[in-house]
Amino acid sequence: MKAVLISKPGSAENLVLGDIIRPVPGPNELLVKVKATALNRADILQREGKYPPPPGTSELLGLEMSGIIEETGQNCKGWSTGQSVFGLLSGGGYAQYATIDYRMALPKPEILSHEEAAAIPESFLTAFQALVWLARIQPDESVLIHAGASGVGTSAIQLAREMGAHIFVTAGSDEKIKKCLELGAEFGTNYKNRSFFEPLMEATGEKGIDVIIDFVGEPFWDQNIEALATDGRIVILATMGGSEIPRFSLRQLIRKRATITGSTLRNRPLYYKIDLTRSFTEFAYPLLKSGRIRPVIGRIFSWEDVVQAHRYMEQNLNIGKIVLRVTD
Repeated sequence: MKAVLISKPGSAENLVLGDIIRPVPGPNELLVKVKATALNRADILQREGKYPPPPGTSELLGLEMSGIIEETGQNCKGWSTGQSVFGLLSGGGYAQYATIDYRMALPKPEILSHEEAAAIPESFLTAFQALVWLARIQPDESVLIHAGASGVGTSAIQLAREMGAHIFVTAGSDEKIKKCLELGAEFGTNYKNRSFFEPLMEATGEKGIDVIIDFVGEPFWDQNIEALATDGRIVILATMGGSEIPRFSLRQLIRKRATITGSTLRNRPLYYKIDLTRSFTEFAYPLLKSGRIRPVIGRIFSWEDVVQAHRYMEQNLNIGKIVLRVTD
């Protein structure tokens, strides 16, 4: 089969289409003919040699996919060849075929294209994990979502909206803020033009924010702590702006009774991701089938243009997900 390979760690130009052996599904796995996959920041880090795949997983890029079942393992009851599915992977989505544990797969709703379905797993499961499993957000609580126009950000806005939360966002352009407001955010700040602390405190009546979902790290750290409400929770999913905090007083955390959680998803054990998928499905699958929540897709590339797709993500131009259409 054909797959996107990394000729050597480094720039996007090192991504090439090549031939490798098609994977063989295990007893608990489905072999899926991939129709689409989507980009994630982790793909760029892995391409650069900074984020190796977990032991025992595919070394190929691609943490999510949508496609058609080609084979089923002997334990995969309830699944059949020809069925359209989508799901989260530990790697291997940038290929014509991928294997997935049947307990991680979801039937593709007819309302969604393969390109849309491929844009769901990583971003929506990451957002659901952060909001529900880690922050334990409650109705009428406030949530600040940084990078609100990103794939995870646009997913988190929609999920938080359905949970009855009050949603605030930051993003790097007025166009991105506009999209966040369309999805359900009540207030947005273009962080390139002003700080977000003062308008947030005014908007919350000086109470502050109950939950903060952060991808930026050091540049927003001081404002995050100041804007956090008493008993507030911060979930850190990435540190795109920097990871070193030069000076910080722990007294601020004690005073606010704050909880700070760092999290990843890719290297979680299989049982965790199976349980997360099941929990997400119970809450969100009816919303996906009805169209109440839907992935935001910024651009679709042919996988033959994977170099351009990676460059596009590196420029931070996208609103929502970047998708690769996989062809024969």
